Amino acid sequence: MRVLRFLAIWMMAEFLFLQPSFPAESWLELKGEHFIIYYLGDEEFAKDVSRYSERYYRQIADDLGYTRHSDFWQWDKRVKIYIHATQEEFLKETGRNNWSHGFADYIAKEIHSYAWNEGFLQSLLPHEITHLIFRDYVGFKGEVPLWLDEGVAQWEEPEKRKIVKEVMQSYLMNDYVYPIQHLCELDIRNVTVEFAVQLFYVQSISVIEFLVTRYGTDKFITFCRELRDGKSLEVALKFSYPTQIKDLSELEEQWKNYVLKTP
Repeated sequence: MRVLRFLAIWMMAEFLFLQPSFPAESWLELKGEHFIIYYLGDEEFAKDVSRYSERYYRQIADDLGYTRHSDFWQWDKRVKIYIHATQEEFLKETGRNNWSHGFADYIAKEIHSYAWNEGFLQSLLPHEITHLIFRDYVGFKGEVPLWLDEGVAQWEEPEKRKIVKEVMQSYLMNDYVYPIQHLCELDIRNVTVEFAVQLFYVQSISVIEFLVTRYGTDKFITFCRELRDGKSLEVALKFSYPTQIKDLSELEEQWKNYVLKTP
């Protein structure tokens, strides 16, 4: 049951490198310090989105050790969050897959979703904000595999943190796992087999959980900083965990032991 619950959570969000911006003239507007909420109709939901967004911004930036400039995501640089009236309108206006509940656009710094409560404030919103902050931090030039991007975004979802280990244990005990090297090379956006996609997402957050829980946030922040500065994944790993993890094979072995043997 908890496996199904986990999979239901991840199948809500997409992320994109380029989407058309939507004109704001016809939208109601609610401005916060780091976000501008554009909405149609439900002002109370928009206020909740604004309040939660600011809270997540501070939490995620702190978790990632993100150096924030005085005007970062402020004034005319604020992230725009569009809340469409219904899922039908969201799908019609954005052309998303019919299972999608929202997406983040890296280039335009926008998040699109619709006025719904279940899962939005606790899952999709922190997930998409994390995508934007993480990519602002590490950029696009370094060797940042997709699993790392998705793993970090999921790690900031409170519900997934609670159940990831149990879900990954069930996969590993049935020998469902990607070799780490294959995980690093996999572009899940080109995969159509649902189970393969599910495994990718679960394993991605599980590896992040291992690194952060076993070795702490400071080393993980260093790891991300090395990637930002152009180091390859393996070089960044060796630099950040010099006495603990010498290569991807050792990462895979330690991660599996952690998942299977830790209560």
